[in-house]
Amino acid sequence: MSCILHIESAAEGCSVAVSEEGELLFFKEDHAERNNAVTLGVFVDEAMSLIDSRGLEMTAVSVSEGPGSYTGLRIGVSMAKGICYARGAKLIAVPTLKLLCVPLLLGDELPEDALLCPMIDARRMEVYSAVYDRALSEVRGTRADIVDAATYCGYLDAHPVYFLGNGSQKCSTIINHPNAHFVPDCRPLAKWSFPIAEKALLEGKTEDVAYFEPFYLKDFIALKPKKLI
Repeated sequence: MSCILHIESAAEGCSVAVSEEGELLFFKEDHAERNNAVTLGVFVDEAMSLIDSRGLEMTAVSVSEGPGSYTGLRIGVSMAKGICYARGAKLIAVPTLKLLCVPLLLGDELPEDALLCPMIDARRMEVYSAVYDRALSEVRGTRADIVDAATYCGYLDAHPVYFLGNGSQKCSTIINHPNAHFVPDCRPLAKWSFPIAEKALLEGKTEDVAYFEPFYLKDFIALKPKKLI
């Protein structure tokens, strides 16, 4: 059986979860900014205590890989790597934008041809986004976008598109297409990692603990934002 420790620290605050065979055993979250260094360690200690008290063998550690805050990702990934070394566990990288989509897919009945566009806020009308289908297959990879009314029209003309994440609300007044839907209050939380992490583990998609590096938002600054026409 797979017991996975999940760590999320790419966005505001942090969260930690433990799952076993698709069942959530533990979850803690804190949305206070600039508190990850302290809070994340406390949550991980509590999660590890639960795993040990139940006599479970930790199969893997999943960690949100970004894009996200440099400090938050550095703390989360460093902690995940340390646990993997100490426990001999595998490391699973969970794309933060894909993670944002999970609660929407689990909670709502979406149209068959729906696309999901998770967004992480950047300055002015810039966001970091990707596009996924309902199976969370990548339709378009992560990149920086300058958002105006036409930015996603190539997708919106053919599909209902659900925009979510902390970058989506500022776009709701700009994107007025009838196929555009804006989902409020979506956060990347560790408790939503388990479907992605368990699938990756089943498919053998794990990371090299020594060399894995997350995607910091700063890595995308050099990319010239583009418009989809």
